[in-house]
Amino acid sequence: MADVPGAVSDPRRVNGEEIDFASGSERIKGYLARPSAPGRYPGIIVIHEAFGLVEHIRDVARRFANLGYNALAPDLYCRTGGPDPNDLQKVFPLMFGLPDAQAVRDLEASAAHLSSLAGAAGKVGCIGFCSGGRQTLLFACSSRKIDAAIDCWGGFIGRATPDALSTPSRPTPVMTLLDRLSCPLFAAFGEEDQNPSPAEAEELRKKAERAGKDVAVKIYEKAGHAFLADYRPSYRQVPAFSLWSDITAFFEKRLKG
Repeated sequence: MADVPGAVSDPRRVNGEEIDFASGSERIKGYLARPSAPGRYPGIIVIHEAFGLVEHIRDVARRFANLGYNALAPDLYCRTGGPDPNDLQKVFPLMFGLPDAQAVRDLEASAAHLSSLAGAAGKVGCIGFCSGGRQTLLFACSSRKIDAAIDCWGGFIGRATPDALSTPSRPTPVMTLLDRLSCPLFAAFGEEDQNPSPAEAEELRKKAERAGKDVAVKIYEKAGHAFLADYRPSYRQVPAFSLWSDITAFFEKRLKG
């Protein structure tokens, strides 16, 4: 695992468990990773990719726990069941059909659960990848429940689907909500990615700048979509390590500073 940024070298430092927690009148599922040592720790919500709460996302949560955070990865597909990652014909309808309003409610519930944990330090951040990156940006523009957000290559931030600007599940393009951004944002893009593209990265930067928001945008060289996902062919070791360094520095400043 030496070629994976943030790898947990001593599993005894981290406790991970499958949990369920309240989201309104419902119970939803998730994976919670916490430092083994007692103490006061900030929280981080880790939002999965379009493929759902796969083992890679659990591992990312453990990497944050190893750094001194309580990390919760909610299963946003828990009501319907996650797709087979190898069957894209089933992945996309599930991803596009997940209602934005429901996702925001579940993410607010995730923040509340982290804040309720014994020893919670008070601040909560959020990071998401692929569709989870879009949902991170949506959450940060729709709620005041988090203190910092990282959008990693969130696709379809300018429209609902390839064929529609808006849909009943995704009624408002997230890019148009940047004037409502409630916390500092770091947005990571790959220079070889087309959804989101470097042009969209620049559009996001300009809109945030015009709105007077605290936003940093970085385009990583020799990287495409999902370049941190070490279980996929898209993984790129050098930019992945660079991104992880930027992620940890951003959260260290915003959540522990």
